[in-house]
Amino acid sequence: MNDSSWGAPPRAGYWGPPDQGPAQGAAPAGPAYDAHDSLYPAETQPMPIVPDVPDLPDVPQEPMPSASQPAPKAPQAPQKKSAGRDLGAAIGVGVGLGAVIVASLFIVKALFIGVIAVAVVVGLWELTSRLEERKGIKAPLVPLAVGGAAMVVAGYVRGPEGAWVAMALTALAVLVWRMTEPPDGYLKDVTAGVFAAFYVPFLATFVAMMLTADDGAMRVLTFLLLTVVSDTGAYAIGWRFGKHKLAPRISPGKTREGLVGAVTFAMAGGALCMEFLIDDGTWWQGLLIGLAVAASATLGDLGESMIKRDLGIKDMGTLLPGHGGIMDRLDSLLPTAPVVWLLLVIFVGSG
Repeated sequence: MNDSSWGAPPRAGYWGPPDQGPAQGAAPAGPAYDAHDSLYPAETQPMPIVPDVPDLPDVPQEPMPSASQPAPKAPQAPQKKSAGRDLGAAIGVGVGLGAVIVASLFIVKALFIGVIAVAVVVGLWELTSRLEERKGIKAPLVPLAVGGAAMVVAGYVRGPEGAWVAMALTALAVLVWRMTEPPDGYLKDVTAGVFAAFYVPFLATFVAMMLTADDGAMRVLTFLLLTVVSDTGAYAIGWRFGKHKLAPRISPGKTREGLVGAVTFAMAGGALCMEFLIDDGTWWQGLLIGLAVAASATLGDLGESMIKRDLGIKDMGTLLPGHGGIMDRLDSLLPTAPVVWLLLVIFVGSG
């Protein structure tokens, strides 16, 4: 409670209690009274001499700014919208990653499986490092990294059954590995470890399973293209026309207009990919796949934004200039992989 809440301050020069008037014997303060004037009685005080001054016309004057009312600031030029990242570096890194992925995808399939495994291990390292730094959660990285890489290979070699078995064994390894340390925090550490195993390597395994089909390279390419096109449409339309926030408490930069752009771009890209890249695919199937990709990519992006807000960080890492870390690029890809895999199996089979 501040001082002003106790009532109005006393008048200047008034030192007595509020209900008694001036203190006895105290001289009233103010410019009309001082110690020298008190020597003369009121009726014998000399009259002040005021010189004759001609009346001046009334001239409107601007009010002077007071201390409580600062002077108005000069208008500033409107600032241009910014993407918030080094766009040149982001484009260069994106093109480089795309070249590595496409080259490994169409040259040797096993090499592409290695690229997925490396991305999984680096992503797990980023996630567990941020959990320990910001929350003190020590999810065991060694069993996660080994089990995650094995999960990707098992999914490619043995299909969904192999992926599930590898996931179960990885979770068991996390529980056992953490037993070598003191029991304090055991539950939160192993819970975070099982979550990390599912979130990163298990979801990435569906990309490896796409590759097992006869047109597997084209299926993976379709999955990558549609996810990138969805993100690009959301960015382009949201940056230019975005006004209405989609989820301001989770990701203030995302807008409903951006979501419309993601859906439009992804559906158009899906129709083209299914018509020209996928064996026995049709354009209307591509429309449905594009719609599903836009939804899953957006939810995946929001999901990782939720994690980063809880951790109080902007990016999961700094490995990729202009992009952040590996996990900042996998956020929309990981939840989209099982969606595309499942819809392709339904529409054109798994062969």
